[in-house]
Amino acid sequence: MTAETTDETTASAVELEEAGAVLAAEAARFASFGWMRGTSGNLSLVLARDPLRLAVTASGRDKGELTPSDVVLTDGEGAAVGPGRPSAEAALHARVVRLTGAGAVVHVHTVASVVMGQRSPAGIAFENLEMLKGLGHPTHEVSVTLPVIENSQDMAVLGDRLEAALRPGMPAVVVAGHGIYVWGADPREARHRAEVVEWLLELAAARG
Repeated sequence: MTAETTDETTASAVELEEAGAVLAAEAARFASFGWMRGTSGNLSLVLARDPLRLAVTASGRDKGELTPSDVVLTDGEGAAVGPGRPSAEAALHARVVRLTGAGAVVHVHTVASVVMGQRSPAGIAFENLEMLKGLGHPTHEVSVTLPVIENSQDMAVLGDRLEAALRPGMPAVVVAGHGIYVWGADPREARHRAEVVEWLLELAAARG
């Protein structure tokens, strides 16, 4: 192994650990809300675009207790590059990134998302709400729809459904009976958007 190769490998490992620290902090926050109970949910962060590389939370870990090492490097299809086993949904994270250009993806399991996914399988409409500014809209005077898609254990099938359901001005989708996927340019934006989308879902559920 050459010195150049060693430097590249070390840098990659350092970047992965730094990404792991960021994702561990984000996961702890979501877990504190009750959105990532037990080992449910997963998060990802783009490390490189060409070729596409993502840091994805490892499979089977308690999301309230993640450490910087509880993350796996994956390729643009969600397959592990190196040691560890990423979340089974890593392929969908990679698909979201390829489709939207996102830098980070959040997947959480919330009660409101399940309730509303069952109640409104054709999509959930929101309009004239100040909170919509949190999704990048310049004014509350807009109407947007949060798509709802049928769940599948096949990530290629689920990815096709997500791609077909994407809507302008809504960086999120509900997977029926499962939870929500939300994305942003970076972990902070993805987090803020996830909190906004969940607020909207809780409002819709409370309205009955």
